[in-house]
Order: sequence, then C-alpha cells, then structure tokens
Amino acid sequence: MLRLYHLLLGSILLVLIPLGAKFVLPQFSAPKVVKSPAVAKLPNANEENIWQKILGNAAVSTNWQVAACNGNASLLCVSSKEELLGTVEINVYPLANNEDFQKKLIAAGIPTGSQVDYQSSKYQTQILTALKAWVEDHYAAFAKDRQDEYGKEITFLAYPPQPVPIGKLQGIRYGFAGLKQKGGVEEQHIGHVAFDGNKLYVITTAFDPGSQTGKFDKLENLAIFQPYLYAIAADLRLP
Repeated sequence: MLRLYHLLLGSILLVLIPLGAKFVLPQFSAPKVVKSPAVAKLPNANEENIWQKILGNAAVSTNWQVAACNGNASLLCVSSKEELLGTVEINVYPLANNEDFQKKLIAAGIPTGSQVDYQSSKYQTQILTALKAWVEDHYAAFAKDRQDEYGKEITFLAYPPQPVPIGKLQGIRYGFAGLKQKGGVEEQHIGHVAFDGNKLYVITTAFDPGSQTGKFDKLENLAIFQPYLYAIAADLRLP
C-alpha cells in the first residue's frame, strides 16, 4: 500500500508541478511575462558561451533574468535581483564520436555515413524513434544508479517522453523524479534532446542536491521556471 500511495503521489506531482508553476506558484510571486533583453547586452555574459549563439527571445517572470553564464561555456544562468536561482546545462555530442546514437539511428532505419538529409520530413519519424530509444537508455541508467544509491528509500518515477519542437528541430522532452518513501521530493530532472544530423543536443536542469551544475537549489523556483524553460527550448536557434 505504501508503494502504491507514493506512485499515486508521483502521478499527482507530474500534474501539479507544471500546473503549480503556471497557476499556483505565480500567485505568490505575481510574475508578469516580459522579454529578456538581448543576451549580448546583458552584463557578465561570456561571448564564448554556446548559449550566446542559440538563445532566442527568452520570456521570464518579472524581476527574473536569463543569460549565458559568465565563465562557463555550457550553462544558462537564471537569476533574480542579482541572486542566482539556477542553471540550465547544454551538452553537444558530435555524431561522428557517438557510436551509441549511430546504432540507434541505424536501428530506426536511417543509414549513417552517407549523404542523408536528416532534416527531411522523410526521416523525422525515424529520428524521433532513435531519440526515444536514447531517452529509454537514459532512464534505465538513472534508475539503476538510484536503486544502487538509495535502495527502497526513494521511488524512481520517469515521465512519459513527449515529442516537442526544439528550435527548428523535432526533439523529445523527458524527465524523472525521485520520491521519498516518507514523503517529499528528493530530486526532479527535466531534459530536452534533439538531433540536427551532425550533433546531438542534450539540455538539462534539475532540483537535485547531488548535482553540481544544471540545477536549481529550490524546487519551487524550478517549478516556476519550468513553463518558461519549455518556451526557451522551443525558441532556440537550432540547428
């Protein structure tokens, strides 16, 4: 009964966290959606940061700012009144060095090593199939890691992967939560993955005390930022 209770709680969280970010939590912070200034004009922005090139028009709550982190080429900083609230991390994996994803493309019916137009509508279904296979492997690895680390103290709950636009690419949104057996959220992760024919883009953030980068220190701030993250991902300059 206890495990069933927490699975039900996890299902409720999947609904309430995004809804809370949109409807409940904003009532306390009273945010209005505003456009962030161009990233190149923000102070402390690092010209070497990949987010400088790919960040589109980011809409965030009033008094919140989004900009490429200074001094780190893979992090997007989310802050309020000069206080860092959290970061979003992007990792880029060239296909030529990614044998695992090459195999997933082949298994999905797309040959590699040839002049394939991956952006063609002909291959979009197969690309999504390969991306879903990547997410499934990602879930399996995390589930095993958490089982080894927490045992039965934490229940691992994976979110159903969703096809979403990531810039001009078709990608997958995914995520998972770790629920404490005694109640509460140990961790929550949100990710996006897309493929442009040459590179695999993996964009992640989390509420996770064990993470060093790509995380928020407070679950409520991640919940507030979650719908804005979805909009940011959809407006990225990719490919």
